[in-house]
Amino acid sequence: MKTLLLGMPGPTEMVLLALALLLLFGGKKIPELMRGIGKGINEFKKGKNESDKNLDDKPKT
Repeated sequence: MKTLLLGMPGPTEMVLLALALLLLFGGKKIPELMRGIGKGINEFKKGKNESDKNLDDKPKT
């Protein structure tokens, strides 16, 4: 009996996902989409770092 493993997709799944994205968005939209995702990740990291800094700066009571 084979167990179901949920984790990182394998190479075949990655290729199928890339092809699906290419069909859905077209070749010209994908770099724009990735750029937007990268900006979102950077904003999230900035917010997390600022939050961590604010928590470290609070005086302990």
